[in-house]
Amino acid sequence: MKIEIVTPDTTIYEGDVSLAQLPGLDGSFEILNNHAPMIAALKKGKVKVIDAKKETLVFEVNGGIVEVLKNRILVLAE
Repeated sequence: MKIEIVTPDTTIYEGDVSLAQLPGLDGSFEILNNHAPMIAALKKGKVKVIDAKKETLVFEVNGGIVEVLKNRILVLAE
């Protein structure tokens, strides 16, 4: 599945991932391939992704919104 992590200034990361772990307001949650469509608010924390090479990447966010639709994850981060 594809993920795009963007801030008001720039795109932090864009690529294929097998897993994304995000800091939701009510706790951390994971998104896997073929996840149901959703929109969720994010709190300050770490976004962890496992890319196509099986490498773990971690990005720090100060909150934001995530949208999941048709195997595409869009993270609008602060």
